[in-house]
Amino acid sequence: MTASVATEPVHTDEGRAITEIPEFARLPAPDLSPAALAAVTTAVAATAAEYDRTGEVPVAGLEIAHRAGLLTATVGREFGGPGLDPLDTARILIALGEGDTSVALLAANNLNTHQGQAAAHNWPAELYRDYLARSLREPTLANTIRAEPELGAPARGGLPTTSARRTTDGWVLNGHKSYATGVRALAYHVVWVVAEEEQADEPRVGHLIVESDTPGIDWVDTWDHLGLRASNTHDVIYRDVLVPEQNFVEIPRGPDGVYRDPAAATALTSFGHAAIYIGVARAARTAFVDFARTRVPTALGRPIATTERIQTIAGEIDAQIAQAETLLFGALLRAQAGDTAHLRQLSLIKVQIARSVIAAVSTAAGALGNAGLTRHLPFERLLRDVHCVRVHPPQEDAALLVAGRGLLLPD
Repeated sequence: MTASVATEPVHTDEGRAITEIPEFARLPAPDLSPAALAAVTTAVAATAAEYDRTGEVPVAGLEIAHRAGLLTATVGREFGGPGLDPLDTARILIALGEGDTSVALLAANNLNTHQGQAAAHNWPAELYRDYLARSLREPTLANTIRAEPELGAPARGGLPTTSARRTTDGWVLNGHKSYATGVRALAYHVVWVVAEEEQADEPRVGHLIVESDTPGIDWVDTWDHLGLRASNTHDVIYRDVLVPEQNFVEIPRGPDGVYRDPAAATALTSFGHAAIYIGVARAARTAFVDFARTRVPTALGRPIATTERIQTIAGEIDAQIAQAETLLFGALLRAQAGDTAHLRQLSLIKVQIARSVIAAVSTAAGALGNAGLTRHLPFERLLRDVHCVRVHPPQEDAALLVAGRGLLLPD
């Protein structure tokens, strides 16, 4: 598709005039008022339980997020987008996570892709214009696909066996990836590969941007998980997939010449995944309050919300959520104010957020007996989903080990 070009320049915060922004890429800023985000949460939540049961792509929730402008909120201003920062991105993902965790995860991965493009401008210009054009019309998702059956979690080290062989016609992609979140719904795969080139002294590592309808892509329905059941995190197989030469984005080695996996480090932009699960904890708090106010046991003769036991449990749930929110927004606001002293502790902050949200949801579900575990109420689904917070890198043991070594064995 050929983009029409805007005749009127758009200016970024730095004052640079960008004249080649397609008209259709002028994406409106989403309404982030509490009322608007609450409305999105309510609408997305209406279908969350059904998609959790079927495991299908949560198309209704994605359409709601799309119409609200939340799937493109991080498109850079130089590309005609809102260019929202990590703080506002976190607010979006809390709202989506409170409605449907799977929708929030698919959105988070897409927002990360746009954030990366805004920072590095790595995508071929025409391909990214098409991405934006499609995003204006309908929910259009991209995700980085990294894990492999033999390798396991990339953040724990190693290089991919998935290869991109350079030819005169471009790259030929071959490999088997696992845990490819959203694979049936993706428009673009950003595939972690090792480049095979005849003239290269050392193999390059990078990402190959692949359109999902390219011949040679297939998936295997492997996702049968405790939580995030609608996230569509299946395996994907690439067999002789031909990709244009310009679609390879190299990941640079460090100053010492050693390749380090960028997924092993926590950055402010990666806090969106933690924000999702704060939304899950908020949903559990709301469900607990609703249940406590309406549950009237015959022996008691009044709502259990009037008892000190339930009031104390509600306070504990609220305390855990307050702790998680303060850690998240505190870290983001400190960085926004120019304070960087805490950046070395971002992995630990993520660990503590995970502990808090799991405690909040576990407390809500555990206090209610059978009601906390029945599929007729949301607690068991939220309990399953919240435990997935620990899947996102860095994992708890790795974060604690690095932090402990830094304290005990400084360079």
